[in-house]
Amino acid sequence: MQIDTSWTLFLDRDGVINNEIKDGYVLSWDMFHFADGVLEALPALAAKFGHIVMVTNQRCIGRGLLTVDGLNAIHANMLEQITQHGGRIDKIYFCPDIDNDSPCRKPNNGMALQAKADFPDIDFSKAVMVGNTLSDMNFAKNMGMYTVFIPSTQPHQPIPHPLMDSRYNSLLDFSRIIQ
Repeated sequence: MQIDTSWTLFLDRDGVINNEIKDGYVLSWDMFHFADGVLEALPALAAKFGHIVMVTNQRCIGRGLLTVDGLNAIHANMLEQITQHGGRIDKIYFCPDIDNDSPCRKPNNGMALQAKADFPDIDFSKAVMVGNTLSDMNFAKNMGMYTVFIPSTQPHQPIPHPLMDSRYNSLLDFSRIIQ
C-alpha cells in the first residue's frame, strides 16, 4: 500500500491501541495497557500519515461509570507515552452516548465528520481505518475508507469479509507493510 502525507489514519482505541477489557471498560490509567507493539508502530505510522486521529465509542461515560474528565486524564497519559516514544495522535474523538442510533456512535459517521471539520484536507478515499470490530469496519466503509481489521477481540471473525480490505494481527504488523 502506497501511503504519503496526504493520507489520514483513523484508529480505534480499545483492542487496537490498548488491550480491551472483556465485558468491561478502561476506567482509570492503571487499567490502560498498551497492546503489544503499539508504541513501536506509532512512530512509523506518524512518519507516513499526514493526520492520525483516534475515534472511540466510550459508552462508559453515558452509563455514569467514567466522567469526561476521567477519560481526558487517561488520554493525556496515553498521549504522553506515545509522544515519548516518537509517535503521535493529532486528535481524539469519542462518543459517550449509550444509544446505538447516536450520530457520533460508530458505525455512524459523526466522529468522521468532526475530524473532517477540524482537518478540512481529509480525503476519505485516502484514509485508512484500523479497528477490531465490524462496527469499526462499517464506520470506515460508510465513509469510503480502506479498512484494516485487527482480530484482537474477535479472532474467529471469518475472512474474507466484505467490510474488511485487509487483516493484520496487530497495529505493529500493519505498520510494517506501509511504504
